[in-house]
Amino acid sequence: MKKILMTGGGSAGHVTPNIALFPGLREAGFEIHYAGLKDGIEYGLITAQEGVTFHPIESGKLRRYLSLKNLLSPFKVIKGVSQAKRLVNELKPDVVFSKGGFVSVPVVMAAAGKCPVVCHESDYTPGLANKIASRYADTICVTFEDTIALAGDRISKKMVHTGTPIRPELYNGVREKGLAAMGFAGDKPVLMVMGGSLGAAAVNDGVRAALPELTERFDIVHLCGKGKVDESVSRPGYRQFEYVGPELPDMLAATDVVISRAGANAVFEFMALGIPALLIPLPLEASRGDQILNADYVVKKGYAEKLEQKDITTEALKEKVFSLYDRRAELTRLMKADPLLDGTEEVLEEIMKACGK
Repeated sequence: MKKILMTGGGSAGHVTPNIALFPGLREAGFEIHYAGLKDGIEYGLITAQEGVTFHPIESGKLRRYLSLKNLLSPFKVIKGVSQAKRLVNELKPDVVFSKGGFVSVPVVMAAAGKCPVVCHESDYTPGLANKIASRYADTICVTFEDTIALAGDRISKKMVHTGTPIRPELYNGVREKGLAAMGFAGDKPVLMVMGGSLGAAAVNDGVRAALPELTERFDIVHLCGKGKVDESVSRPGYRQFEYVGPELPDMLAATDVVISRAGANAVFEFMALGIPALLIPLPLEASRGDQILNADYVVKKGYAEKLEQKDITTEALKEKVFSLYDRRAELTRLMKADPLLDGTEEVLEEIMKACGK
């Protein structure tokens, strides 16, 4: 039986694409192992999966800004590399697959030269962790074809345009179940608001301010993040959840339009399902600009619209969301015609190639 050691963490976006690969890996007969932080989001998400062995390791967060914590990070990375080396020597995996996030760096460094290493980059341009990991990788799968042209010659030779893995259960949602879970009758279209796994204060506040106008036309389900539910704005046709798990595919099946941040995995999930999206990327002062590039790409493709965070107003939200809903049939047709919005099979193929299976 072939063994695969997977890694990735720090946010749901660095974990859910790995989970999307599990069914295909099981079908191919792989024994699946996962390395991550025990106090990271990956621990709960991965230990809930059947047939996957979780191995805790340490790693320091790679920060681009000044912080006293940066002084400790190199020592945590060194300790993580030592732990990962022991793990690689013990498991002797046939291939390592990294989805990114700072926890992936020690694993990739430890595996280099001992087994093939396949990395996946979701965003238009790679984050710091994947920039480091790319030096040790044999193959780098990318979501956006433009990413290859932006990379230097040495790294671009390793890159393959695959798209991003999409969780198969998202395709199995049932609209009626989703409406029941949200408490809606189904007599209005549904607008879903999703700010990412940690929520988004600017998006939450902007949508809540626009509720009187938006609820005239839509029932609204708001996934607002842990501790972000605000009962003071409760009203008919508006339901708030901190987070949803198994119910998400059904809720998405009942969704007509979505407002979301522009993390690559969420964006491609919406597109693979054919749901028109209004994307509100994290601004430059709060990020490295990856979400802005992600949003610009899909807007250029004609699959979504973008609204800058600084431009959030009730009128802007109303205009953009109403326009998306009115054009939903054409947008959905375009998205359904794109063959690489779901890259699950393509990424699995690169993993199989890497370990000669």
